[in-house]
Amino acid sequence: MQGVTRHGLCTIGLATILLLAPAHSAFAGGPVDKGTETDAGLKGDNLYARATAISYDTSKNGSGPTAGSVTVAGGSWAPPACWLAPKWTAKQFAKETEAGYKQISGDPNQAPHARKATHEFRQMYKDGKYKNYNLDQQDEGMWWGPVENPNAPILERTACNATLPFWAENGETPDVENAITPEILAGLAYEQIKVPGTEVTLAPEGTTKVNLPTWAWLDKGEFEPVSVTASLDAPGLNIQATTTARPIALELLPGTEDAETHPASGECAVNEDGSIGEPYTKGAADRTPPCGITYFRSSGDGTFKLQAAVTWGITWTGTGGAGGDLPDGTFGNDQAVTVQEIQSINR
Repeated sequence: MQGVTRHGLCTIGLATILLLAPAHSAFAGGPVDKGTETDAGLKGDNLYARATAISYDTSKNGSGPTAGSVTVAGGSWAPPACWLAPKWTAKQFAKETEAGYKQISGDPNQAPHARKATHEFRQMYKDGKYKNYNLDQQDEGMWWGPVENPNAPILERTACNATLPFWAENGETPDVENAITPEILAGLAYEQIKVPGTEVTLAPEGTTKVNLPTWAWLDKGEFEPVSVTASLDAPGLNIQATTTARPIALELLPGTEDAETHPASGECAVNEDGSIGEPYTKGAADRTPPCGITYFRSSGDGTFKLQAAVTWGITWTGTGGAGGDLPDGTFGNDQAVTVQEIQSINR
């Protein structure tokens, strides 16, 4: 099934941009839904459902006052800015298209080319490529159109808007670019992932000494996997994807170049029991910690901003056995560390 693409925009023009505008922000040929809206139900005898009704199960997501979204490591990947999905039943599409046509064609302030373009758009679906909005197939399919990701940059959201509404039978996966898939849902779920704040335990606590190894660790159970499930349930299309984040490493940034991290990379791996690093025990002051920092100069009257960021490995599974990896994410906090000189007396 091929949708009407940018080729048709040359003839449809400004009027179709305005068509159906009262209901939503419009694109050339119909409304563009914002991905967080929900609009589905029964009005009279007109069953309708919009693919904007993407629901999120966050019962296994991170929580608490220090929760925050993960940031894609490197920033080279982002969830989709828009996608194509089922939006209207035949009755609903016919009703909204006719209402938009009546509004523009009956407005004396509209330019002639706008009226002409509106007429051409209406004819495409009423007496042209399609017949009478496919009302005779009301229970057999849905009209598809663009949906914008409200979290994406505004200029990127319009990437799908050159595709005009097209018909797809229930259960059919249209052969068009950007058609909604479990993988797209996984990317949207990624945006909802929240993880606990990262505040490592330090020894010595609060104030440490120059050249004295400072131990850092996170206890078992502080960082458990979190997940979000995104679902789309429309007539003939019921898909979902679960995106899961698992802690895989802790990175320490001392806040000054006059310091050494342990290990040298600054990345402390997650232990088999889920903990990170090793708690300090009495008598271990002269040992090199498996996870920690040694400062080589005093912080003076201030503090150093120790950054502790956990890297989260991101995977997803979806309808039909689909699944894979998404880019790792990171989230962390700053911690103030006071470093003092060790005072000695020469006799």
